[in-house]
Amino acid sequence: MKSQKRIADYGIHIGCMKRGVLNAITDVAGVRVGHCTLDDGNIKTGVTVVIPHEGNMFQEKLFAACHVINGFGKSVGLIQIEELGTLETPIILTNTLSTGTATEALVRYMLKENLDIGKETGTVNPVVCECNDGFLNDIRGLHIREAHVLKALANAGTEFEEGSVGAGCGMSCYELKGGIGTASRLVEIENLTFTIGVLVLSNFGEKGDFVVDGRKVGKSIVSLEQPQEDQGSIIVVIATDIPMTERQLKRLCRRSSVGITRTGTYIGNGSGEIAIAFTTANRFAHYEKAPVCSIGIFNENHINIAFRAVVEATEEAVLNSMICAETTKGRDGNARHSLKEYASFLYTLIDNSTAPKGVRPTRPVAQISPPGFYKGRSGRTGNRSSQISKSGSPEDL
Repeated sequence: MKSQKRIADYGIHIGCMKRGVLNAITDVAGVRVGHCTLDDGNIKTGVTVVIPHEGNMFQEKLFAACHVINGFGKSVGLIQIEELGTLETPIILTNTLSTGTATEALVRYMLKENLDIGKETGTVNPVVCECNDGFLNDIRGLHIREAHVLKALANAGTEFEEGSVGAGCGMSCYELKGGIGTASRLVEIENLTFTIGVLVLSNFGEKGDFVVDGRKVGKSIVSLEQPQEDQGSIIVVIATDIPMTERQLKRLCRRSSVGITRTGTYIGNGSGEIAIAFTTANRFAHYEKAPVCSIGIFNENHINIAFRAVVEATEEAVLNSMICAETTKGRDGNARHSLKEYASFLYTLIDNSTAPKGVRPTRPVAQISPPGFYKGRSGRTGNRSSQISKSGSPEDL
C-alpha cells in the first residue's frame, strides 16, 4: 500500500480467493490503521493502532474474540474480551516493555472521549498487544511515550504503510526484517459479499524454516547471523463485516494459526502468538436497556469459506510484512536484511506463464545473498557452510 511493492507484485499470489480493493484490513468499512515510528540510531520501535469503527468505541462496542495460540506474551485486555466477547477500545500494538505506557495512554484517550467512565458508569478495558523488538531496538530505554500513542491514533486512515513502520520498526521475522503486514479476502456467498481483513505484527521464526507459497526457501537464503531459536511473536488482528457471534469469531482466530504456520514456523516455546477478531456488523450499545437484543448470526454451513479467507489473508500479511520492510541496522550494530534483497530468488518461484509483465527469473539461485556478503572464489569471502547449490534445481530449494 502507499506505492509499496508487495508480495503479489513479485508474482506470488497466495491462495485462490478474491482480494479487497486495498488488499488490507481497511477493506472492512470503518476500520482505520495508524502508525507512529521512532527510528533514530539504536531506537527502532513505535506504535501501530487499529481503530475498528468511526464511532465511539466505548459507547458502541463490537462483538469480539481472542485466542492465545502460544501464551509467551504480555498483552493487556484479553481476559475481558474472553469473558464478555466485546471490544470497546482501539487495539494498540507496540514493543513488550512499552505495554504499560501504551495502556495508560489509551486509557487517558478513552477518558477524554467518555466523561462518564469511572463516574456514571464503570471502567474501560484497554487492549494492547506486544512483540519484543529488543534485537534491533534499545528496548530498555522505554522510548515510547503517551504522545506517540496519540499520534498513531490521530494518523489513522484507510491507507497506510507496511513493513518497518509503527510497532513494526524493530521487528524481525525468520531472521530477516519483519513488521506490519496486511491482506484481505472477499467472502462471496450467493448474492452477498463480505470482507475479512487481517493485520499482523510479525516477529517470529527461524530462517531455515521459512516457506513462501509452499516452497521451502529458508535454507537457500544465506545465513547472515548465527541461527536463533524461534523466540519471537506474532499478533494477528482480524476484522470482518460478517455478522458473527464471539464464538464464531474465536473460530476465526484459531484458523489464523494455519496461515502463520504456512509460512514455515512450528510456533516455538518462546514465541507468543495471539489473535484478536472483531466484527463491525454486530454492535452492542453501552447503555442498552432492552432485556432482549437481536443480532445477526452467520450460517455455519457457509463458515468454511470464512476460515479459508483468514488463512489466506494471514499468510499473505506475514509475507507483506517482510517484503515491505527495509534492511535495518539497529542496537549494537545488529542488523536484519529485507526479504526484498532476495527478489530475484523469489522470481525463480514464479511460473513464467503467470508472472506479471516484465517479471522473469534473471539470476541463478546461487546469487541470492545480499550484496557484499557471500562472494565465493577469487579472493572473495563468505561462510562455506552457508553456501547454497548453484544448480538452481527444485531439489536444492
